[in-house]
Amino acid sequence: MRIYATLALLGTFALAACGGGAAGGSATSGGSILPGGGSGNSTQSVTENAITVANSVGTPMKTVQTINSSTSPLSFARHALSVTPGQCNNGFEFFAPDKNNDANSTESQWFYDSSCTQLARDIVRIYTPLSASAETVSRTVKVYAQGNTTASTVRTDSVTFTNATFDKNGFASVTAGFDRVGNNTLDIAGSRTIDSNDETVMLPASSGVNEFCGDSAGFNATGIASLNETFGWQGGTLQPGTRTLNSDGSVTWQSTHTGNGFKGAIGSLSVNTGTQNTACPITTPMFTLSGGTQGGSYSIPITATYAGGELTNLTVSNAQLANGNSLNVVTNAGQPPLSSTFISGTIANSGTQIATFAVNAFGDGTLTVTSSGTQYVMNDWHVVK
Repeated sequence: MRIYATLALLGTFALAACGGGAAGGSATSGGSILPGGGSGNSTQSVTENAITVANSVGTPMKTVQTINSSTSPLSFARHALSVTPGQCNNGFEFFAPDKNNDANSTESQWFYDSSCTQLARDIVRIYTPLSASAETVSRTVKVYAQGNTTASTVRTDSVTFTNATFDKNGFASVTAGFDRVGNNTLDIAGSRTIDSNDETVMLPASSGVNEFCGDSAGFNATGIASLNETFGWQGGTLQPGTRTLNSDGSVTWQSTHTGNGFKGAIGSLSVNTGTQNTACPITTPMFTLSGGTQGGSYSIPITATYAGGELTNLTVSNAQLANGNSLNVVTNAGQPPLSSTFISGTIANSGTQIATFAVNAFGDGTLTVTSSGTQYVMNDWHVVK
């Protein structure tokens, strides 16, 4: 049985502890990037902590968007079972082949309006079979601001699937399970801004439930100019999480995401690549980060639900971290998925709010540092400037 449901590997990071001054020689940086006590509660250190936590939300979410469009041709449809290729379906269109008529290709388009006139995201994937159970996928995602016909950001993914079963359009079956590895970049205004890598092990489903695990690492290649430093992340769902197909066709994911945050001088971070995993749990991640200063470990349980290819609920409830830090993430049901206030996050220390972030279902929005009111732009689930 084919399950046309969204695959969403979810998880959320938060930085637990980090020693040492900020890279780049900032005079305002304290002795810790955490906001608890002493010199660690300087304006820059609080900002560093806020950026690190916000980036951590994006680590698994970047993988989610790629996996979603690589496991079902209807995965981005609001009404997955009623999509007709080439026709508007309440703000979504799907094409096979793509609109350019490339061989072995598909294209998915999201619109701000239900009549499909204001393009929001355009996703083209071209797949190359390697064998009966393996293929590579080249995926390009263009994001458009409302009312603008020029893409504001372009994300490119190079993905390899192995131990997989594919349909006629080259989409991997979640039911059968697979192993995948992705190399991802995000360009803003022609500048390569985010570099990241990830792997996922999806075990075959049993009675509508899959177990999965994975890891990822990445960093901001251009850095945050106002802070004269950059930020990175590594971690994953190393112990198996679960993906459950619900009776209404939605899927609920439960997992615990663990890892570390990093900061460093601009240009100092890089991703190390090891051996691919094909079983859970993961004892040695395939991807790790090097350079900069490593933060303390974190471990946060999360729950998320997708329906018809859309994120309908993402929850992190009062996750308690080191040094009095906490993280809460909620989905605002009254807001549409493409609203920049669809998902809200609150970062606090010892009960006092230090930052908030608000993004749409694709991780585009803003991070606001409470004490200074300074806002930072988030694209594709990470702080970019």
